[in-house]
Amino acid sequence: MITLYDCATAPSPRRARILLAEKRVPHETVQVDLRSGEQLGEAFRRINPQCTVPALVTDEGPVLTDNAAIAAYLEARFPEPPLLGRTALDKAEIAGWQWRVEFEGLAAIAEAFRNSSPAMAGRALTGPVDYAQIPELAQRGLARVQRFFTALDERLAGRDFIAAEQFSVVDITAVVAVDFARVVKIKPGDEHPHLRRWREAMQARGTMG
Repeated sequence: MITLYDCATAPSPRRARILLAEKRVPHETVQVDLRSGEQLGEAFRRINPQCTVPALVTDEGPVLTDNAAIAAYLEARFPEPPLLGRTALDKAEIAGWQWRVEFEGLAAIAEAFRNSSPAMAGRALTGPVDYAQIPELAQRGLARVQRFFTALDERLAGRDFIAAEQFSVVDITAVVAVDFARVVKIKPGDEHPHLRRWREAMQARGTMG
């Protein structure tokens, strides 16, 4: 049985959780308490030395410890519905937009949050190594997030999905990014009508928990 090491309140494992739901993959779930630092304990380090979630234990045994690997594995094992694209051009477009949403969206939000939140003092980056916060990066992150929302709204004008005219892993990542931005007090407003329409449609899928 596939096992997902998850944290119900964290954005990164939510991406894997939605992917599994969209693929309708039977699996077990183990919650990891990030607030108490369980991910840094010896028991979890034996599962994932990078001290991050998600971690997906495959049927074959190896543990996948990042969303890119998890998506690639699930797409290969459970090809329907295809979430990474069917044609060569669709795969390329989805991969390109996935990179943009991760870098311009998720990374910018994390930059703003982890460099400003008192709870993240000394933990400005995820993983086994402690890094100090840099306040200037928090300000840059906020500016990047604002720009990301504008770019995403422009992209979604006249579109139901972000890439390749199909629901894909990009939409999953973007939903998580848009919702995660609330931790830095940014959310879609009246100036983002296309983004808001799309987010409502994504919620209606019933898999975005």
